[in-house]
Amino acid sequence: MFAGLPELGIANGEDLKETLTNCTEPLKAIDQFQMENGILLPTLQSALPFLDLHGTPRLEFHQSVFDELRDKLMERVATIAEGKEDDRYVKLEELLEKSFPLVKMPSIQPVVMQVLKHLPKVPEKKLKLVMADKELYKVCAVQVKRQIWQDNQALFGDEVSPLLKQYIVEKEAALFSSDLSILHNFFSSSPKARRQGEVVLRLTQMIGKNVKLYDMVLQFLRTLFLRTRNVHYCTLRAELLMSLHDLDISEICSVDPCHKFTWCLDACIREKFVDGKRARELQGFLDGVKKGQEQVLGDLSMILCDPFASNTLVLSIIRNLQELLSQDALPRVSRCVCVCVR
Repeated sequence: MFAGLPELGIANGEDLKETLTNCTEPLKAIDQFQMENGILLPTLQSALPFLDLHGTPRLEFHQSVFDELRDKLMERVATIAEGKEDDRYVKLEELLEKSFPLVKMPSIQPVVMQVLKHLPKVPEKKLKLVMADKELYKVCAVQVKRQIWQDNQALFGDEVSPLLKQYIVEKEAALFSSDLSILHNFFSSSPKARRQGEVVLRLTQMIGKNVKLYDMVLQFLRTLFLRTRNVHYCTLRAELLMSLHDLDISEICSVDPCHKFTWCLDACIREKFVDGKRARELQGFLDGVKKGQEQVLGDLSMILCDPFASNTLVLSIIRNLQELLSQDALPRVSRCVCVCVR
C-alpha cells in the first residue's frame, strides 16, 4: 500500500508505527506527524476544527482533496501532451521519473499510467519494468503495450492468438450453421458492416499506426493460412487492411502494396459485381507486380482467396455469361470474364 513512498522521502504508515512504538506521549507524536505530513497550507489548520463540528472525518476530507488533485493532475498531463510546446515530452518524462516509484500504489497508479500513455517513446527501463510485472502490464494503456509488443513478438503473439481463434470459430459457426437464415445471410452483409466485428476492431486498436505490429499480424495470418489452408484467414487479412483504411491510417495503408488492389476489390464486393472499369484496374494491379515480388503475389493471392471475393468473382462471371449467351457471343470476348477467371 505504501510502496515507493520511502524512496521519495515521504513518511508512511510504517514510520508512524515506529514513532508510536518509541514515543512516550502518543497524542503529541500523532499531532506532530499530522503537522509534518498534512496539507502544508497555514490557513487550513484553523479551518479543520469546523469539519469536526460537522462530524466530517479528517480522512474523508483528505481523501476528497487527494482525489481532486489527482484528477486535476491527470487533466494537466493530457493538456501538456496535446500542446504544441517543444519540451512537452521532456516535462512528461520528468513527471514520470518522479511518480514511477509510486506506480504500485492504487491511488497514484492512474497518474503514472496517464503519463506513460501520452509518451510516444517510453524509456526502455520503464517498459521492461512494466512488462515484467503482470499487474502493471494488465492495466497499462494499449499505447504503452504497443511499444512493448513491437520488440517482443512472442508476447504480441500471445495477445493476438486468442483473437484469431475466435475469428475462425465465429466464421465457421456462421458458415456451417444449421440455421438456414444465418447461412443465407453469410454473403449478404456489406464489407463495412463485417469490419465492425469485435475481433477486427480489437486488432485494429492493438495495431494503431504501428507498421511493425501490422507486419507481425500479417505474418501470423500467412503462417496460419499456409498451415491450415483455412480461407477465413484471408478474409481477416483483407478486413484488417480495409478497417485501417476506414480510419485513414495512412502510415500503414501507404506502405502495404496490396492496399489499392484490396480497396478496388472491396468496392466490387460491396456491389457484388466486377464491372469493366474495375476489371481493368484489378488487371493493372496484377500486371504491375514486378519480378522478385513473390510476397506481394502471395498476399494478393490471399486476398483473392477470401470467400467474399471468390463469391463476387463467381457471381460476376455468371452474370457476364448470361449476357454473352443472350448476345450469342463467346466468353473470351469479354474482358471481365477473362479477368475474373484469371
